[in-house]
Amino acid sequence: MNASLKPRLDKDHVRALLRDMIRIRRFEDKCAELYTQQKIRGFLHLYDGEEAVAVGVIPVLRPDDAVVATYREHGHALVRGVPMTTIMAEMYGKAEGCSGGRGGSMHLFDADRNFLGGNAIVGGGLPLATGRALADRMKGNDSVTVCFFGEGAVAEGEFHEAMNLAQLWKLPVLFVCENNGYAMGSALDRTEAQVNVAQKAAAYGVEARQVDGMDVVAVEAATRQAVARMRDTGAPMLLECLTYRFRPHSMFDAQLYRDKAEVAVWRRKGPIVRFQTWLTDNNLIHVEEIEALEAEADAEIAEAVAFAEAGTWEPVETLTAHVLGPQPDPPTLPTSSGNMIEMTYREAVKQAIRDAMIRDDRVFLMGEDVGAYGGCYAVSKGLMAEFGEGRIRDTPLAESGFTGAGIGAAVAGMRPIVELMTVNFSLLALDQIMNTAATLRHMSGGQFGVPLVIRMATGAGKQLAAQHSHSLEGWYAHIPGLKVLTPATLEDARGMLWTALEDPDPVLIFENVMLYNRSGQIDEAAGPVDISRAAIRREGSDLSLITYGGSLFKTLEAADQLAADGISAEVIDLRSLRPLDDATILASVRKTRRAVVVDEGWRSGGISAEISARIMEQALWSIDAPVGRVCAEEVPIPYPKHLEDAAIPDVTRIVASVKAMMGR
Repeated sequence: MNASLKPRLDKDHVRALLRDMIRIRRFEDKCAELYTQQKIRGFLHLYDGEEAVAVGVIPVLRPDDAVVATYREHGHALVRGVPMTTIMAEMYGKAEGCSGGRGGSMHLFDADRNFLGGNAIVGGGLPLATGRALADRMKGNDSVTVCFFGEGAVAEGEFHEAMNLAQLWKLPVLFVCENNGYAMGSALDRTEAQVNVAQKAAAYGVEARQVDGMDVVAVEAATRQAVARMRDTGAPMLLECLTYRFRPHSMFDAQLYRDKAEVAVWRRKGPIVRFQTWLTDNNLIHVEEIEALEAEADAEIAEAVAFAEAGTWEPVETLTAHVLGPQPDPPTLPTSSGNMIEMTYREAVKQAIRDAMIRDDRVFLMGEDVGAYGGCYAVSKGLMAEFGEGRIRDTPLAESGFTGAGIGAAVAGMRPIVELMTVNFSLLALDQIMNTAATLRHMSGGQFGVPLVIRMATGAGKQLAAQHSHSLEGWYAHIPGLKVLTPATLEDARGMLWTALEDPDPVLIFENVMLYNRSGQIDEAAGPVDISRAAIRREGSDLSLITYGGSLFKTLEAADQLAADGISAEVIDLRSLRPLDDATILASVRKTRRAVVVDEGWRSGGISAEISARIMEQALWSIDAPVGRVCAEEVPIPYPKHLEDAAIPDVTRIVASVKAMMGR
């Protein structure tokens, strides 16, 4: 072994290793005590028994390397240098906590130390780590990302998707499996056909090895070799650290799956006992020095508890802080060139992507078949030839994995555009979208934003049957922390992406499948648009027709037919479903005194119900009739054309609904 890759077992170094393990153990003991006193609440996952892993791995890293942890991350945070005072304050939920009190025990964050925090979702951090490493790879850095996870995570799809993606793209991720034998309450051999985690990684071509996770020196030696190799090759590696947790999975766990004798056996060969005994047997440390280290840790813990006790509660008035980042000013709208050109909706989206990539080197597109094939709807066809495979990235069929990677890359400063073929496939990535992209800013107390754009096709009308004809944009509009856009016009198809990429938060863009082939005239100088405002597409005085996306042109056609019958309909294009532009909606309804919402989604619990509720809450005394709704029928979308047409809103149904409301 290269001498530089060996742990330096001089007195100062071995003392530091023991100090850090003692510090973690005694901190966790105090946390357990505080939990019984109900000063720390929620889920509490303690690290007792696994200290050698964090202490062996993290000090090997540089400040510019990143750490992605799990919900059992107190030890990782302490060794990474997050102050114990702010960790304890976070666990109390105090404003002085390392995440501003918003995250608690499972969500410790520290942007200054490249500590990307804990993640309560088993395996949820694995794609995030690949994305962070992807950003480093694209920037030409030799930084590495260390991702800790438990052996239970290897049953999750994210593990396999992350392994494949990291090896496929040669991403510098050090995957560290803290294999404590029990995912929660089930031993690995009861839940996995293959219990050797290193072999699972090796199946993807990832270099992997098992390490005695109770031996801090062995862990450090393996980490030094792995990190040195990764800086040289950029390729991922995996360390499976065989360890054991002495305490329950969480403080709610009755531990019915193992007996006390088993725990006692493991405690006798625990990492602190083992290392401490070796040090004393070899006269590398004396009992008095160990007692001094324990006293030092106890004093630091007392200071941390006092800091947390004296901390302040964040005012309730700031409840909605850190849901979204600082909002950018509305874009400067381009000056008309006066030169109109013919273009399809598909081409408008393509030009938006192309413009973005020319404008900003941080922008890249990734998704299934976006390269040579051009994506499911050929939007990106030809862009790989122009920008190369590094920026037009074909991904595996692994929606959760590559969406999570997009989130990680965005956190690291890139500007990814993730294409999900169709909205139904987005459900495979819903965990990453909702539990990570939408919550990361809030959980971290505003330290980490996710400037990510996710595009997907939505809607029915192409006889694709139930599983490919969803309109789920209203579902996503339910989630705080996201912005949800529905471009219908050529100008919006081209300009919304520009503005979305300037946003500090995740933006989802839903492109209706029936619009891709629609053509029209667009100004040659078309550019960014204001994504925060609805648009009046037709003025009217008798009622307001409120719609978005693929239903806009049906609604405009219905308004033409109604005009022929003497009914003046105002047509509102929502454009954004989150946030909704209440001001434009209410101003129109107060003028016309009637409203019908046209929504291709289902009626029950849909966006049309939300709009109706807002009108009733804020303009009840200004309307002359209950709000009407024209929505998809409450059935999975059928395959036969006549049944599909009957299931989704059309001009005839819109006209009939309006006439019924008007008593015609």
